[in-house]
Amino acid sequence: MPETDWIEKFSGFSDLPEDTKRYLRTHSRIVRVPESTTIFGPGAIPDSLMLLLDGNVRVQQTSESGRDIVLYRVEAGESCVLTTACLLAHEAYSAEGIAETPVEAVSIPRAAFDRLMATSREFRDFILMAYARRITDLFRVIDEVAFGRIDVRLAGRLLALGGSSDGVAATHQQLATELGTAREVISRVLQDFQKRGLITQARGRIAFADRAKLTTLAASG
Repeated sequence: MPETDWIEKFSGFSDLPEDTKRYLRTHSRIVRVPESTTIFGPGAIPDSLMLLLDGNVRVQQTSESGRDIVLYRVEAGESCVLTTACLLAHEAYSAEGIAETPVEAVSIPRAAFDRLMATSREFRDFILMAYARRITDLFRVIDEVAFGRIDVRLAGRLLALGGSSDGVAATHQQLATELGTAREVISRVLQDFQKRGLITQARGRIAFADRAKLTTLAASG
C-alpha cells in the first residue's frame, strides 16, 4: 500500500474534505517500531499522535506498590486515548506504551494535531469518538478490578488472549499484569482451573482443555 493511502485505513477519515486529507498526508509521516519497544513512558510529554496501521501496543500502568495492570491495547485502525488526553491537556504520560508486535503507525505532530482539532469537524469527531469509546473501556476495567471475581476475569482474559487458538503462551506474572493482581493469586486460580479440567499447564503455556466450560465461566460474571 502506498504510504499516501494510509488515510483509507481509518474509517473516520473517509469523509474528510480533500484539503484536510492533503494536509494530513503532508504533515504526517510513517514510523515503524520494533517489537518490545517502549514507545512512551511516565513523565514523557507527547509531541505527536500515533495512529496504528499495523501491530498492537499494550498500555499499562504501575501502581505505587509496584504492581502493573494492563489498561487497554491499541490495534490497527485506532489511536491511543492516553496520548490524545495528554495532547489536549498538555500533560505528561502517567503510563507506558509497549509494542507487543512490530508496529507501523502514522505520526501526526502536535502542531498539525492542534490545527486539525481547531479547524476540522470530521477530524475532531474521529478523535473524540475514539476517546469516548476508550474511556468507557477504562471504566469497565476499573469496575472489573474493584468488583469482578478473579476467576471470571481470568477465564475471560485467557479466552481473549487465546483467540481462536487452543491456548495462551503466557506466564503467571504476565497474566497477573493483565488483570492487575498478584502472581500468587493467578497461580492459585489456574491450579483450580486445572483441577476442574478447564485447562492444562506447561512452562509458559496454558492450553484450553474445555473451552465450552471456560466460556461459560467467563460469561457468568
